[in-house]
Amino acid sequence: MHEEEDILLNEESSDLFEHFKIIVDKGQSLLRVDKFLGLRLENISRNRIQNAANSNCILVNDKPVKSNYKVKPLDIISVVLPYPPNENEVLAENIPIEITYEDNDLLIINKPAGMVVHPAKGNYTGTLVNALLWHFKDLPLFNTGQIRPGLVHRIDKDTSGLLVVAKNEIAHSKLAKQFFDKTTDRTYLAFVWGIFEKKTGTINGNIGRSPKDRKKMTIFPEGDTGKHAITHYKVLKEFRYTSLVECRLETGRTHQIRAHFEYIKHPLFSDLTYGGNKIIKGNSFAKYSQFVENCFNICPRQALHAKSLGFYHPLTKKRLFFDSELPSDMSNLINKWEEYAASN
Repeated sequence: MHEEEDILLNEESSDLFEHFKIIVDKGQSLLRVDKFLGLRLENISRNRIQNAANSNCILVNDKPVKSNYKVKPLDIISVVLPYPPNENEVLAENIPIEITYEDNDLLIINKPAGMVVHPAKGNYTGTLVNALLWHFKDLPLFNTGQIRPGLVHRIDKDTSGLLVVAKNEIAHSKLAKQFFDKTTDRTYLAFVWGIFEKKTGTINGNIGRSPKDRKKMTIFPEGDTGKHAITHYKVLKEFRYTSLVECRLETGRTHQIRAHFEYIKHPLFSDLTYGGNKIIKGNSFAKYSQFVENCFNICPRQALHAKSLGFYHPLTKKRLFFDSELPSDMSNLINKWEEYAASN
């Protein structure tokens, strides 16, 4: 009999890795950590475990170990793996993707709004993963049958912006570790309802599935419910009834920015799920209502863009930083509100 195992899965995160924590039982004999984990973690190959060790993604008592480390009784083993096992067959599709940067180990993609990142129920075609399987069909990582090859984080279907994708397993493991350790820098631009009293601030509130609507996330300000989440913001411009805000993520939870800004009563403009698709601020005049309706038509999705991304190159260890322009729907939306604010 083994003592109680504490195995944690990061299910409510937009970062695509698994975190396992195992407490070794008192009667365990000395055994290589790769063999030990191969016995304890189902459907995970020894090759993936060894790659994790080579990338410093296996910690014993909070210190990185190699695959030949001998497990001892009561060791606390923590493992970060970049993706879960395959559940469904995913087909390669010749879908155009905008590549901002590429080298032998990774690429940076500027994802358009409307594209799902990885296949899931109801979206098994037309996703970024389908496109990656086509464009990189000659790379071993994209022939493994995995449902999320190369991905270590994601952004929502109707959010635009930058994503990093690994092209080999070592890069994949090392990038996943950086996202887990929160050493990446991610900046978003959000166009939101309302004018802020404080022009800079931090939103701190646990995020979890809404008990009333499983498609939504909600904030649990107190207690242990949900996952710890922190968003820092700075107001860049104000347009009488709306604001352009820069957001920096300290954590990467599902719908984090959208749920956090709904929580502080500044929902993202045109966000159907979180209530930003109706007039939140302003007057009841027909002319204003028509103006806002026109703005919804200009940007018919949550006005959120993953603008910049910084991290350490997984092989060279050089700090990399990438920036992107706002897509036309958001820039046109901002221009309309600038004109409105200037004339009213």
